[in-house]
Amino acid sequence: MSFIDNIMAGFSLVANLESFLALFVGITIGTVAGAIPGLSATMAVALTLPFTFSMTPITGILLLLGVYKGGIFGGSIPAILIKTPGTPASSATILDGYPLAEKGQAGKALGMALWASCTADLISNLALILFAGWLASFALNFGPPEFFTLILFSLTIIAGVSGESLLRGALSAMFGLLLATVGLDLIYGTQRFTFENPNMMGGLNFIAVLIGLFAIPEIIGMVWNPKADEGKSRALGNNWVTFQEYRNSFRSIVRGSFIGVFLGSIPGIGAAPSAFLSYSEARRKSKNKENFGKGELEGVAAAEAGNNGVAGATLIPLLALGVPGDVITAIILGAFMVHGLQPGPMMFLINADIIYGLFIGLIVSSVFLFFIGSIAIRGFKYVADIPRSILFPSVMVLCVYGVFAVNNNLFDVGVMFVMGWIGFFMIQYKIPAAPFLIAFILGPLLEDNFRQSMLMSGSSASILFRGPITWFFWLLTSITVFTIARAGIKTRQNDS
Repeated sequence: MSFIDNIMAGFSLVANLESFLALFVGITIGTVAGAIPGLSATMAVALTLPFTFSMTPITGILLLLGVYKGGIFGGSIPAILIKTPGTPASSATILDGYPLAEKGQAGKALGMALWASCTADLISNLALILFAGWLASFALNFGPPEFFTLILFSLTIIAGVSGESLLRGALSAMFGLLLATVGLDLIYGTQRFTFENPNMMGGLNFIAVLIGLFAIPEIIGMVWNPKADEGKSRALGNNWVTFQEYRNSFRSIVRGSFIGVFLGSIPGIGAAPSAFLSYSEARRKSKNKENFGKGELEGVAAAEAGNNGVAGATLIPLLALGVPGDVITAIILGAFMVHGLQPGPMMFLINADIIYGLFIGLIVSSVFLFFIGSIAIRGFKYVADIPRSILFPSVMVLCVYGVFAVNNNLFDVGVMFVMGWIGFFMIQYKIPAAPFLIAFILGPLLEDNFRQSMLMSGSSASILFRGPITWFFWLLTSITVFTIARAGIKTRQNDS
């Protein structure tokens, strides 16, 4: 069948009320779930999966994809309004989104998050349609050495989110790497820093650490000093972003979208590292880099473009190779298999109508996301106007519920509160939380790929330089380190 025939066959599958309704309902569910701290997009997709079993394959999969895309955007709403990322992918949005809310520009930040999300989502979907085969074959070239050099390069972005002090940022990152080693050693199965507590054998729960680090310190701060925020403006201000502001951030949005597409097409990386890398690159190349972290719209745009750019791209290895790009697409793979479909190269021949039907549905999802996101902002934005004495206890209840619901484990709630106190003291001593979070996310990936590389090579470091991909990432890492060092020297000279 020709490309036009495939498009027409796909269109005949999705051109019905049932498919569009599934997509609309999915995005709505995902946006609401993403906006509730602790209820991640992964959890929302997993909870929706059983409802797809009685549907036709295309309808069920479109419902799950809608929940996925809505969840990624929805996480930005509480990240901006109450400094609590609804999903891990929205962690970077806090850095500039919450300061904007504190300035009374929550509506503007939410508007920029929506525009950036929809733009990145559209670019990601087009990349999936146009480059699925090529990008999937490129991803096949990634083994443990290539992953190690990619993650090592990603860790250098810590400098971009370290705030005023690179030393404090480095200390924060080292602490994150240390806590990332808690649990079972995946190579030899030995226990590390578990103190013979079975709850720690699986490592520290990521959601508990995330919410503890960002949300709980704000609550502790209010209890510690109830009058600290008196007189601070938390009004919404202009409730929408202007086209000129969108245009000023457009370059960062497109850059972040392509970073998301690239990292999303490589299985196992995820949206959070993409958001931080996009944010760091935007800060490095921006004329307003000094304003990043203090309430810069371009920072919100870059972070949201980075995480939403991943959403369509994670389907590239799933559809072309049958390899899920992240945890959510692994759940979606289950939906394919329940309906008797096996994603991979043969699916483009046997079930081309379903593939192209999904492509059309994904393009429509970008339009739905814009309208549903606009309604969600108008609904959730009033959170910013709630008095803190009412808002923060409510946030506390949501945090406890969200963390407990992940594993039904009170130990995770304890981890959340311990991390909350650690996060509170980090704020007191101006130690940035973002480097900790990046290191905590990437630490296990870095270690596992390094050790697998050493096992493959018999402990020879030469395997880390085995091909053009590894050399490319070593070059990028060297350039980044050199740039950081030069910027540090210039800053020291200016201070003296």
